[in-house]
Amino acid sequence: MKLQQLRYIWEVAHHDLNVSATAQSLFTSQPGISKQIRLLEDELGVEVFARSGKHLTRVTPAGEVILETAGDILRKVESIKQVAQEFCDEKKGALSIATTHTQARYVLPPVIRGFIERYPDVSLHMHQGTPMQIAELASDGTADFAIATEAMELFGDLVMLPCYRWNRSVIVPRNHPLAQGGALTLADVAAHPLVTYVFGFTGRSRLDEAFSVAGLTPRVVFTAADADVIKTYVRLGLGIGIIASMAYDPNNDQDLVALDAGHLFAPSVTRIACRRGTFLRGYMYDFIEDFAPHLTRELVQEAFTTRSRGELDALFEHVDLPSY
Repeated sequence: MKLQQLRYIWEVAHHDLNVSATAQSLFTSQPGISKQIRLLEDELGVEVFARSGKHLTRVTPAGEVILETAGDILRKVESIKQVAQEFCDEKKGALSIATTHTQARYVLPPVIRGFIERYPDVSLHMHQGTPMQIAELASDGTADFAIATEAMELFGDLVMLPCYRWNRSVIVPRNHPLAQGGALTLADVAAHPLVTYVFGFTGRSRLDEAFSVAGLTPRVVFTAADADVIKTYVRLGLGIGIIASMAYDPNNDQDLVALDAGHLFAPSVTRIACRRGTFLRGYMYDFIEDFAPHLTRELVQEAFTTRSRGELDALFEHVDLPSY
């Protein structure tokens, strides 16, 4: 059994069983990958992939277990490389971040700018997607860090570090009746067609929960994953918008009014997550602390020693999170 063979089956499984695409991504030949997978299967005595003619059709039950173990092995190999590189050159390497549009557009720019100035020889890679996709990327080791509000609690192999609390604003055109003042209520919001986040994005669950508790059924006419798209459709008159307050830009959104809705919805917490067992290089600790200053190296190391979600929550129980 060769490490290369494990990498091939892992990559094929993560390229939708497309051997040709896998070969292109690994800069090798399709016949070479197919041959090595067959040699591995012959050695193991089981098939990792079921076939129809020359095409791979699905992962076999045995293959599912083998791939899970192969993933663990490949991640440990990567950790060994990270350890070696940390001692060779602590300021050179790569950092991969998976996050949502809101974080990438409104929160991360100053953090990333400062990080690049401090570590010019660390290449940064950003993946954007749904919270579920983001968590999966961190869980399978594709991304070093996942930064999101929703979905990450579904992955037990992630250590989730709370970064900051945030809430929402209702955005309306300047000539809208709600922009004329007065205390905003949930009933006021529910009386208008809503434009907001897709379910599962940017704290959307808190929004739905608030309306449900109040016995109100809002009329959501349009949803999007991107706060800038939501604002575009508010400008078109499709409805009033509900977005993360951080996504309102006073300079670029002067034609819109942001009405604070913090008293209507429970606050949400954005977290940065990393797969348990990952070797964190020095610049990774620095990135975490740049993003959330209360997450010192010592506190992060202590978080990685916790053995359960309950222990992790207890560690941060008395930490005063900043509000964004």
